[in-house]
Amino acid sequence: MGGLGKTTFAQLVYNDPEIKEYFQLQRWCFVSDDFDVAKIANSICQTSENDRESVLQNLQKEVSGKRYLIVLDDVWNEDADKWEKLKTCLKHGGKGSAILTTTRKAKVAKIMKMQIDDSHNLEDLHKVFLKEIFENRAFCLQKPDAPELSDMVEKVLDRCWGSPLAAKAFGSMLSNKTSMKEWMDVLNRTNTCSEKTGILPILRLSYDDLPSHMKQCFAFCAVFPKDYEIDVETLIQLWMAHDFIPLKEGDHLEKVGKEIFDELTWRSFFQDVKPENGWNQLRFRTVCNIHDLMHDIALSVMGNDCVTIISRPNQKELLEAGPTRHLFTSYHYIGTLLDDHLKKHYPALQTLLYPGMDTSVSHGSAPHWSKYSHLRVTNLPLRPRHLHHLRYLDLSNNWEIKELSKEISILYNLQTLNLSNCERLVRLPKDMKYMTNLRHLYTNGCRSLECMPPDLGQLTSLQTTYFVVGSSPGCSTIGELRDLDIGGELVLSHLDYVTEEHAKASSCLGNKENLTHLFLDWNNASTDELDQHRNVLDALKPHAALEFLGIHCYKGTGFPTWVTSLAFLQNLTELHLDGCTKCEEFPQFGQFKALEVLVLKRLNKLRSLCSHSSSAAFPALKNLALEKLEIFERWSAAEGDKLTFPLLENVEIENCPKLTTLPEAPKLKVIRLEEDKVQLSLSILRSRYMSCLSKVFLSATNTEVTPAPKLDQDREVSITEMALCGCNFLFPSSPMQPIVVVWKWFGQLMDSVIESCDILIYWPEEEFRCLVTSKRFRIENCSKLIGPTKVKVYCTRGSDQLLPNLKKLQIVGCESLTELFVLPPSLTSIFIWKCGSLEFIPGQDDRELESRQYFDTAASSRHCNDVPSASMPEQLLSPRINALPCLESLQISYCKKLRFVSVQLNALRYLCIDACCGLESLDCLGDLPLLETLILRHCKHLVSIPGSHGNYSALQDLRIKYCPAINMKPLYGHLQQRVDSLEFMDISRAGSSDPYEGPKLWEPKSWKYAIPGCQ
Repeated sequence: MGGLGKTTFAQLVYNDPEIKEYFQLQRWCFVSDDFDVAKIANSICQTSENDRESVLQNLQKEVSGKRYLIVLDDVWNEDADKWEKLKTCLKHGGKGSAILTTTRKAKVAKIMKMQIDDSHNLEDLHKVFLKEIFENRAFCLQKPDAPELSDMVEKVLDRCWGSPLAAKAFGSMLSNKTSMKEWMDVLNRTNTCSEKTGILPILRLSYDDLPSHMKQCFAFCAVFPKDYEIDVETLIQLWMAHDFIPLKEGDHLEKVGKEIFDELTWRSFFQDVKPENGWNQLRFRTVCNIHDLMHDIALSVMGNDCVTIISRPNQKELLEAGPTRHLFTSYHYIGTLLDDHLKKHYPALQTLLYPGMDTSVSHGSAPHWSKYSHLRVTNLPLRPRHLHHLRYLDLSNNWEIKELSKEISILYNLQTLNLSNCERLVRLPKDMKYMTNLRHLYTNGCRSLECMPPDLGQLTSLQTTYFVVGSSPGCSTIGELRDLDIGGELVLSHLDYVTEEHAKASSCLGNKENLTHLFLDWNNASTDELDQHRNVLDALKPHAALEFLGIHCYKGTGFPTWVTSLAFLQNLTELHLDGCTKCEEFPQFGQFKALEVLVLKRLNKLRSLCSHSSSAAFPALKNLALEKLEIFERWSAAEGDKLTFPLLENVEIENCPKLTTLPEAPKLKVIRLEEDKVQLSLSILRSRYMSCLSKVFLSATNTEVTPAPKLDQDREVSITEMALCGCNFLFPSSPMQPIVVVWKWFGQLMDSVIESCDILIYWPEEEFRCLVTSKRFRIENCSKLIGPTKVKVYCTRGSDQLLPNLKKLQIVGCESLTELFVLPPSLTSIFIWKCGSLEFIPGQDDRELESRQYFDTAASSRHCNDVPSASMPEQLLSPRINALPCLESLQISYCKKLRFVSVQLNALRYLCIDACCGLESLDCLGDLPLLETLILRHCKHLVSIPGSHGNYSALQDLRIKYCPAINMKPLYGHLQQRVDSLEFMDISRAGSSDPYEGPKLWEPKSWKYAIPGCQ
């Protein structure tokens, strides 16, 4: 039965401090009715990947080698095959990993349990505890003084059937009932819970007891999918758009909306209310979700008024639905089905939400969309002419918009306009001053925006804005903010255009008590009037409650007293100073007692963090970033004064050439160093902090040969992730020299990246032999790397296999590479991009050396594209059976000399070949019985489609483009019966030549396309 506390019990386990300490990775995933493996994988990886194969690869990467705890909440799936597919990915976790599942069904528990006695039936909550939960809610305001109260409580508990959720809902409902008559009326309307009904009767009664406006507010939430993470600020704005919030004179809509939300949360209609960091936002946003039983209540109330489409199977809901008022779809391949439905039923539509919609969709693509005269909420770029009732318009993350339609100014009822992260947006309509109902204007992340429209101060209801100061007469000045009730966060950009007079006239930020996050940006413009910068900054003094302060490209020689005062900004938790290149006087950073994040960049005259005694400095600091500090040389200015950072976990130091020591940080976990000469990188390798670090990122770009550091060979470290850029000192200068001993420390390394290492000519095979646990390896822009060393004993697939547990291999921009190392059979994913000299995949092992030498001799005097495939030795062309039995994803792009992929891939699910103009055939890949996604592009000599001897029974996504030599007949024959079952197909230009690949002066053979009659 639902509501017994299974999820709460799982949350107690999940949030236990000892559990958090034990597991390296924790993820919570709400499953519900639809056991979609890709969706679950996305939830675990915290991504929104659409491609099924990619998301399963991401899942393996996320869990590989890590001791994880994953909670699968509210599972209903009885299909054992689906669970097996997910379990296959999760098996790559480290020893001691655990999966905790909650379900109402015994059959599900039987399918999912991985041992004999690992399921636990949660019994009804004992009446003693049930009574405690009920009374805490029911008597929080007052306790009725009546002799029959005790009996009444017993009757209530009997109806709750051991469910804590029912007890909470019942108690909250009765908390405002002051007489026994009211209690009796409620009891008379309540049926006892049963096996068949569960606790739905009580939850429904709790809903029926709500005031009418709260009923509307909660029932509207049926439009969201189950377990959808709801942004509370957005939800309140949607309620406002539909007039669900009653307004009395003097009321503040957002404040009343927040009170409604809090009341519904108190009554258990919302749960898991928590803060979350937003993209391109200075402050955390509050999010929540709805218990699935409560969601069922909302659905039962709304009926066909709400339609939610999240996957291919439930498209039929749209087909069966008649006119609907609220429509939400997150299914990317819904195609024309949505369009057809809207053509038929648009008059009734009030809400149309399509998160994740392709931003290239134009409002002109469906003319009838502009007829939605009753529409109040949308995130589609529709023409505003007929949308007089529109209250909420979300165009965020649209990279196509450069300028909004002038007609948008006639949306006089619009309350919220979200333009966040529209990076190409240049200007706003000049007549926006007439949108007098506008309350929230989000332009954060609009990097191209030049200014705010004129007379913005006339929008007296405006509370949220990201203000860009303009230089032209037709722009609003900063003085327009004086009478606006701005709260939350405020970004003031282009402050170069603000004069001292304007700043003093509008020095009103100190009165805005609700302003907690402030970012001030001078836009890097040079000026000779340095005092003007200081005077403007002084005039912009905020309220003392400020929590976040960012100052960018300020050119004053010092900061005003409100910045440097030790008494003023005592609530500050995050401070960013960037580009203050002329500043000579700085705050005493260590004296901000609440400071958790400190970011200092391009402060040309900063020498140290503390100029006075530092004994009590930085008590709360967790994250420190220092970048391009030219003369920064020590942590404390006082000689011999040791500065300690007791809670510091993450350190990033980039291009601080005079700094030679690392901070004293006993809890350091992650360090990122970027420098020219090898200095701090050697310090961290020698430091005692190596034993507690989990992630290390080192970049040393100086190409001079540095002697190998003398280090302890037997050191124990627990680093799981490492990236090296340059860092020639960590590799021997010739294959005959021994490896640097630091590689022997990395027995627990899972992720490794090598980038721009000029000393690498051959694969670092001896270093690879140390990485026995490595799951993911990426090598990028190593321009001299050519392949395996010539001086070696060829390894076999036995105990000497390189990277024996590798799952994911990425090779990018290695233009000289001709051959791979012998690939391990554990690989599940290969990504190769822009390796213009690569000829074969996989590489050749010792059994193929003779054939390899034959090819080298035969082809040495001719270009690879001119060698007929018939001249290849038969041994070389035949596929290697089960060489890569686990490979599920293969992506190869811009490898112009690639001729052969000679390995049978029976496990392959995702195949993408792009711009490999020398490739003629992929027949060696085999039948590809599990292939789900096939993408072929710009392969002008490719003749055959891979897997054509199979039947493509698993194929869901097919895209072929600009492959003029390809034979499509086998594919048509196999797919003609199931074309409609594909989720996506685009083969309209399969046999076409690339229109951008015309004749080239340096390729005489291409001239025949340009010179008539040339043969």
